[in-house]
Amino acid sequence: MINSKTTHTLSVYVSNKPGVLARIAQTFSRRGYNVESLVVSPAIDGNFSRMTIGVSGATEGLDQIIKQVSKLIDVLHCSDHTFDDAVTKEMGLVKIAVGSEGRGEALQIAEHFGCKAVDLTEKSIMLQVVGDPDKIDALMGMLQKFKIIEIVRTGKVVMSRGIETT
Repeated sequence: MINSKTTHTLSVYVSNKPGVLARIAQTFSRRGYNVESLVVSPAIDGNFSRMTIGVSGATEGLDQIIKQVSKLIDVLHCSDHTFDDAVTKEMGLVKIAVGSEGRGEALQIAEHFGCKAVDLTEKSIMLQVVGDPDKIDALMGMLQKFKIIEIVRTGKVVMSRGIETT
């Protein structure tokens, strides 16, 4: 059974023009959906862009919003990939306050999650992690024992497996 409130991962293929993002965001906000993450990148053809949007809200009614977004000028198609066979990844940077005493434990946790230390000072470590959102959430949970100074996450990117286009 699907939760009535799920975070959905949508892929929107659009013309690369000013104002397109604002029109799409307005469609979600009018219906009470919150945009949790947003990644916009150029498509193979520079005239188009791919938006990967993470939205949370009631599952009921999402099909209607997808249809409304698909009808917007400059939107070629909009698809929900939440339950598709797809690869979903996210990148995160987390900076923790850690001196020489806790550094070994912090680096062991980082190694377990496949992180890369991208900055190291006497009082802090900045880690880079790439993976699915659950992996990044689990890492953040393990790092709670340290003082987390700052976190930044890219938001999800998604691509359908096989020869299907996203």
